[in-house]
Amino acid sequence: MTLSQKILNGPVKGWAGFIFLTCFLVACQESHVKKIKVATAANMASAMEELTKVYANKSSLEFELVVGSSGKLTAQILEGAPYDIFVAANMKYPEAVFNGGKAMSSPKVYAKGQLVLWSMIENMPVSIAGLSNSQIEHIALANPKTAPYGVAATEVLQHYGLQETLGPKLVFGESIGQTDQFIISKAAQIGFTALSTVLSPEMRGKGRWILIDPSLYSNIGQGVVLVNLKGDNNHEAKGFYDFLFSKDAMEILKEFGYLVNE
Repeated sequence: MTLSQKILNGPVKGWAGFIFLTCFLVACQESHVKKIKVATAANMASAMEELTKVYANKSSLEFELVVGSSGKLTAQILEGAPYDIFVAANMKYPEAVFNGGKAMSSPKVYAKGQLVLWSMIENMPVSIAGLSNSQIEHIALANPKTAPYGVAATEVLQHYGLQETLGPKLVFGESIGQTDQFIISKAAQIGFTALSTVLSPEMRGKGRWILIDPSLYSNIGQGVVLVNLKGDNNHEAKGFYDFLFSKDAMEILKEFGYLVNE
């Protein structure tokens, strides 16, 4: 046996085995870290970041958020997108997911959203009556075809008989997220958005806003469903789903301007 063979069969071989075993165990441990993929409506983006952060600290789970309009996320899920949980901006879209056979159970309301009128333009009067002001060229709102907050904004304009007269001024965001960008960038002088946006840590205290009377638009009961992935029970996702209805989660949701059932 050569000297090199003796070394290989001796301490070096032992160390090589130890290193291999260690790497194998680490890889196995990493592979068992479950990542929950949450499809969330844009109005819930900031709140969901906080909710997942709190829950991650209580568990070994990791989270990936996919933010978009409820309508587009629904279409993706029905086409087989690999999400674990769908957190929507109303009940219509999670019900469509359930009826399409893509949910573990029927949707439940986790919170109710509220609509505001918001402007980042200094000294801009923020009121429904002020929308007809000539200095306002663009009014932002989410697309009512895919975003529940867009439906609510449209209902408010219709209530005041302003839908047609303000039509040329209206600019539609794909979601509340894009609508917010129109307002924040001042591409639109004013716009309708979710109360959760103006109460988020990033936007709190910025611009001027008023709360729209909830009686002027349809109830924005926001629903959540566990997505049915290959018939898997998905216990990890179920744990986070249950957490959304806990006292801790409700306190977070209230901080972001949502109404909850306690």
